[in-house]
Amino acid sequence: MTIPIALTVAGSDSSGGAGIQADLKTFAALGVYGASVITALTAQNTTGVSGIHLVPAEFVTAQIDAVFGDLDIRAVKIGMVGQQATIEAVAAGLAKWSPKHVVLDPVMVATSGDHLLARDAVEALRSGLIPRASLLTPNLPEAAALLGEPLAADEAAIESQGRKLLAMGCGAVLVKGGHGQGAESIDYLFTPRGTMALAAPRIATANTHGTGCSLSSAIAAGLAKGEDLETAVRQAKGWISAAISEADRLGVGHGHGPVHHFHRFY
Repeated sequence: MTIPIALTVAGSDSSGGAGIQADLKTFAALGVYGASVITALTAQNTTGVSGIHLVPAEFVTAQIDAVFGDLDIRAVKIGMVGQQATIEAVAAGLAKWSPKHVVLDPVMVATSGDHLLARDAVEALRSGLIPRASLLTPNLPEAAALLGEPLAADEAAIESQGRKLLAMGCGAVLVKGGHGQGAESIDYLFTPRGTMALAAPRIATANTHGTGCSLSSAIAAGLAKGEDLETAVRQAKGWISAAISEADRLGVGHGHGPVHHFHRFY
């Protein structure tokens, strides 16, 4: 047996609930071997981020080349990039190695509200990485920030923003509805063929740390296993919903605790 391999390019979360750690847990839970390129170290826990140490761009490049030079990477998930120089290094790496699937989670603000992307790097994200993505996975605040628009307040506004993001050059856009209101959390998948709504019951819990990271890496895991995009998104949505519903059983930390990545096993 040859196990499918996925790569996460993201920041490290010292509390283990988001970023690189969440991505690797997700890959493992879904039967995919995970490799990593670390773009930043964060000093954080479930209550917030107290420090960020950015990895030099040239060392990000070294990690990318080391991994792609040896491993058969089937899909790449990109999370926190932190700064413009890192965005440029990652974009150059994608151009050099041409992975088939790239899931870009535009990590801009942590669950705690802390900023994780330099404000002057947003344009580099728009022009350097979004056009290279097979799938862009913003939440509602990230979609608004990428477009310089107010937060979408209804389905028509979400549709408009999703289409505008798709026009930036990515293959598809998944606008996540976790920050919305109502009894259901609805994600919208926009592709050149049309729009698909994916609904799940909204779960009343404060333990949502790493939800976005884990969803995007679950989609990347599905793509690495050969699933088509719609199937990978549907499967990932179901998995993250279950991980959130089981999160309160973990009892980790005093703030926004992590989701239960291994809910299928214990």
